[in-house]
Amino acid sequence: MKPMVRSNVCLNAHPEGMGIHVQDQIDYVKAQKKFDGPKNVLVIGGSAGYGIATRIAAAFGGGAKTISLAFEKPASEKRGASVGWYASEYFKKKAEGEGLFTQNIYGDAFSREIKDETIAQVKKNFGKADLVVYSLASGVRTDPETGTMYRSVLKPLGKTFSAQSVNPMTGELTTASIEPATEEELAATVKVMGGEDWELWIDALLDAQALAPGAVALAYSYIGPEITRAVYREGTIGKAKEHIEASAKVLDKKMRALGGGAYISVNKAVVTRASAVIPIVPLYTGILFKILEAKGLQESCVQQMYRMFTQRLCTGGPVPTDNEGRIRMDDWEMREDVQKEVAEAWNTVSQETLARYADFKAYETEFLQLHGFGYPQIDYEKDVQA
Repeated sequence: MKPMVRSNVCLNAHPEGMGIHVQDQIDYVKAQKKFDGPKNVLVIGGSAGYGIATRIAAAFGGGAKTISLAFEKPASEKRGASVGWYASEYFKKKAEGEGLFTQNIYGDAFSREIKDETIAQVKKNFGKADLVVYSLASGVRTDPETGTMYRSVLKPLGKTFSAQSVNPMTGELTTASIEPATEEELAATVKVMGGEDWELWIDALLDAQALAPGAVALAYSYIGPEITRAVYREGTIGKAKEHIEASAKVLDKKMRALGGGAYISVNKAVVTRASAVIPIVPLYTGILFKILEAKGLQESCVQQMYRMFTQRLCTGGPVPTDNEGRIRMDDWEMREDVQKEVAEAWNTVSQETLARYADFKAYETEFLQLHGFGYPQIDYEKDVQA
C-alpha cells in the first residue's frame, strides 16, 4: 500500500503506519512526568490532530478515562478504513492494555442522535465528565433543527486576496488568488465552524447533569500572523473563530455555576490533512517550522497538548489566559523574534532560495506520517491487512 495523493490530498491510510504514528505520541507522553489532571475526558473530534493528541496526553499523562466521538469509517471490501479509525482503534488497544478505560463512538457529532448516545455513554461510564474538549474539523454540517446542510469556505471578505504560495509536494512557488466570499458563504462557514454546535453540546451535557463540579469545557482555535490575516483571521474562518470565542464567554458563565469554566485554546500552526490545499498556509508553515526548529521551539500536536495540561489547565491555580480569556498555546509561534524572522523570510524567498528559508522535506514527511506513510521501518511494497 502506497500513498494516493491527489491535488495535495491523501486519499488513503496505512494501518501499520497509523499505529506507529499513535505509538510515537504515546511514547513521548510516557517519557514525561505524570500530572494530576482530569480523570473523565470526552473529546468531540478525538480521532486526529489535536483531538487525539489531547486524548493521548490525558490518558497516558494523567491516567484519564476517555471517550472519543468522531466521524470515521472501518475498512470495507473495496477500501481501507479512514485515517482516524485506524488511529482511534490503535489508541484503544494500547490504552486498554494499560488498564485505561477508553471508548470510541463513530458518528455525526452534529446530530441529536449521536449527542444523546454519547451523553448516555458518559453517564454510564464516567458518571460525570470533568473535561469536554471540542476539536471538530468538518467542512460540512447539517443543522439538526432544520435539516439544512451548510458548507464552509476559506475565503477573504470584501476583495480578492493574492499572495505567494507553494505546492508543498512539489516545492513549486506560485501566486495564489482567492475570490471574496459571498454573504451566504460567510453565514454558512459560521454555521459550520462557529460555536453553535459547541453550545448545543455543553447545554445538552448540563441538562443531562453529565458534567462534574469544576468541569472545564475547552474548544480549539487559531489566530495566526499578519501574513495570513486577510484570508484567515479576517476572512470567513476568522469570523467563525470570533463566533466560537463569543460562545466561550456565554458558556463560561454557565460553567462557572459548576465551579468550572469554558476556554478557547489558541493552538500553533501544524501540518494537517487539509492544510496542504489551503493557499498561502503551506509556505508560511514551512518557513515557520524551520525558524522554530532552529530556536528549539518546534512542537508537535502531542507535545503542545502535554504542555497545555501541565502548564495551563492543571497547575493547581487559575488558568493563565490573555486579555480575552483565551489560553495561548501559540505563544512560541507568535513570539516577536519568531514572527520578525518569518516576515523577513516571506519577503525574501524565491524559487531559488526556497530550500534556504523553508523546510518542505519535514513538511512532506509530517504530512505523509499523518496518514501512516513515510516511516522507514515499513516496507510499503508489501500487502497489508486493512
